[in-house]
Amino acid sequence: MTAPLLLLGGDGASTRIVYHRLAQAFGAFPAVVEQPVARSVLIRNRLRRLGVASTLSQLAFMTLIRPLLSRAARGRLAEIARQHRLDEAPIPADLLTSVASVNSDETIAAIKAASPKVIVVNGTRIIARRVLEASPATFLNTHAGITPRYRGAHGGYWALLGNDREHCGVTIHVVDPGIDTGAIVAQALIDPTKQDSFVTYPYLQLAAALPLLVDSVGKALRGELAVRPAEGQSGVWYHPGLFQYLIGRARGVK
Repeated sequence: MTAPLLLLGGDGASTRIVYHRLAQAFGAFPAVVEQPVARSVLIRNRLRRLGVASTLSQLAFMTLIRPLLSRAARGRLAEIARQHRLDEAPIPADLLTSVASVNSDETIAAIKAASPKVIVVNGTRIIARRVLEASPATFLNTHAGITPRYRGAHGGYWALLGNDREHCGVTIHVVDPGIDTGAIVAQALIDPTKQDSFVTYPYLQLAAALPLLVDSVGKALRGELAVRPAEGQSGVWYHPGLFQYLIGRARGVK
């Protein structure tokens, strides 16, 4: 089916939330959701980029600490969802296409079938140039960090850890082949409370991003989107390591 809007997403709650907020504003539209990257692939890529010590420390954090944080944050996550009307219901099955990878031939076929004017990206792996070039559509991404200073993962957490609250926020940007390097459309800051932690910061960022995303998509559909280059201090961030997180927590950054 042809549609003015298409979603390319990872298989997670944030993709469902983004879909439903956009559907409220623009009506139902098709979505392409990729399957999660295999843990072995993630580990292999991380080892190549960061080395053994950093990778093992990050795995220790993800295995030992993050599950505890997630359990402790259930009430706070539910509160944020209620306050900001975040809808995690499944995407309608008749509008959903499942693919192994956002960079697969199936994704390109779905893009060409929909022939959208705007493609919203959420939570996928880095999109290959051949996918970006498969359509003249504007690709827009919601990034959980202020770019270009906090590219990669968990930008809000790293800003807080660096006592950089003036850059603790979220960015809507045009997608290019780099890691969150595209031109900036809009940005907003968040103000976490003492109740918040590593697992709730992304929900606060998503809640702050949704109005910006709806506005940006609307402008892109009307041909009115304005952007600015992603200039200034730049860095790519990953998950914290175990001891790095514990030291930060002792300083009050959960």
